Amino acid sequence: MPGPAEGPPRGEWVDIGGRRLRMVRAGPWPAAGETPLVVMECGAFGCAADWHRVQEALAGRGVRSLAYDRAGLGLSDPGPDPRDGRAIADDLQALLARLEDPARLVLAGHSMAGLFLRILAPRIRDRLDGLVLVDAVTPEAVDHPAAARMIGGFRSAMFLLDRVADLGVMQPWSLVAGDRIGLPPDISREKRRIYASATHARASAREVQQWLETAAQGRIAGPFDPDLPVAVVTAGAVPLPPDLQAIQNAPALASRAGHVDRVEGARHASLLGPRHAHRVVGGVEHVLRASREG
Repeated sequence: MPGPAEGPPRGEWVDIGGRRLRMVRAGPWPAAGETPLVVMECGAFGCAADWHRVQEALAGRGVRSLAYDRAGLGLSDPGPDPRDGRAIADDLQALLARLEDPARLVLAGHSMAGLFLRILAPRIRDRLDGLVLVDAVTPEAVDHPAAARMIGGFRSAMFLLDRVADLGVMQPWSLVAGDRIGLPPDISREKRRIYASATHARASAREVQQWLETAAQGRIAGPFDPDLPVAVVTAGAVPLPPDLQAIQNAPALASRAGHVDRVEGARHASLLGPRHAHRVVGGVEHVLRASREG
């Protein structure tokens, strides 16, 4: 791995085979494999900065974590098209292999990352202790009419954004929507700079364009192993039809050690922020505790 002088402004770059991904570690990092590692996957248009509040809170409890920027997002190098779930899972597996840390893993995913975790989880089942789904979507949601309309509109907008990203359209929007989480000033500036970037916007758009294909890949991978503890933490201020809420909660309800927490007052992004991050941490702690208890 590169030394500090060669690294990005925050975190580290990891070469996964001619391309670099930026990762940010937090918490105590003892000898490899001694304690579980929480691996965090951001949602659409996200980056490692999204998880700062959660990583900070976990570190205060002695839990180590890793957040990263997917290929082309944030400070990571672009990756080859298509940017579907299989490509993203391949990259994260390569990053974990480069760490040379045999620790047990917990996967945490926000929003669209719920699709990616469905693909990755069975690949690393032998070292996976559980999952935390933070207002996450599932492959089955594409069958719900309300979700299908949202996904269709989002994908259509992303084909347009892919064509106009170099015109600087994200710069003014980053002032409005660049940080809806509530990050500390320095991390918020990082998040807004990334959000304004044409490269980040284009790579994010290409991931969303692959939403349906990624959902299909997730279905092929199958549901999570019911023996895995699963925590589902959702945004209570986001109105959802009851049947769509049921789809969102289904992974926890199918688990031998499921945990569902609908957080009143939380919105999709603010769920990761200072008011509600402790509820996400609670989901992580549930999974760690359930995995220890067997």
